[in-house]
Amino acid sequence: MREARIVNWSKRAQGEPVRMEAFIAGEGYLPHRHDNYAIALTVDGVQSFHYRGSERHSLPGGVVVIHPDELHDGHAGTVEGFRYRALYLEPYTLQSMLGGKALPFLEGGVSTDSRLLHAAMSLLKDCDRPLDALEYSDALYELAVTLDWLGGGSRRLPNADYRAAELAREYLHAHWDESVDLATLERIAHRDRWKLSRDFRTAFGTSPYRYLTMRRLERARQLLGAGETIADVAFHCRFADQSHLTRQFRSAFGMTPGHWIIACGK
Repeated sequence: MREARIVNWSKRAQGEPVRMEAFIAGEGYLPHRHDNYAIALTVDGVQSFHYRGSERHSLPGGVVVIHPDELHDGHAGTVEGFRYRALYLEPYTLQSMLGGKALPFLEGGVSTDSRLLHAAMSLLKDCDRPLDALEYSDALYELAVTLDWLGGGSRRLPNADYRAAELAREYLHAHWDESVDLATLERIAHRDRWKLSRDFRTAFGTSPYRYLTMRRLERARQLLGAGETIADVAFHCRFADQSHLTRQFRSAFGMTPGHWIIACGK
């Protein structure tokens, strides 16, 4: 978020999964990429963003689907600004339901398909309360199969060992605050390190190192929102220094840690 337009706001829904509602006027998010899916429902106004070489626009009722690790930004398409609700899903969550299929890809990044709108609404229509566990599971499954259908479906992962990739992902998730190398992942997954690296990218849309970095950044975002200083967060989350955290944070979330603190009302 640019300092000139601090009329922007965001709020995170209670509980899991990661859901939020936000309002953007003028400039919003700088170009960035994250290793999860961003599913956004446009509520009011024109939601605009640059994606895969062109500018895209979503109107109320439109659903934006950003594939993992794809560069994009976010800004208002009109001077009135726009409001949206978003859900962030790690690729392995969809993989666990799709049984090792290729990750769904939505051409163009925006859909007005009524089936996808219904699936997104089940998860995003009410951001003021936590979702019941079974309610979330049912809605998420509907979203997964709908994305698979819209993306062409039926495509299996090409020559990838999904189980080995999942073992590596689980280890990275549990050991985000430690130094990890491919030799360690090779031992954990019982898979040649270079084949494993390829498997991981194929299954989850990003590299093992990128996945580890994003877990650290997610933790950094939590600590900053809780009132920790940027310098302390950089140290606790294994970044070289405050500048290193700032560069990585902006690259992943489209704003600096300082702007994130403002958005959290700290």
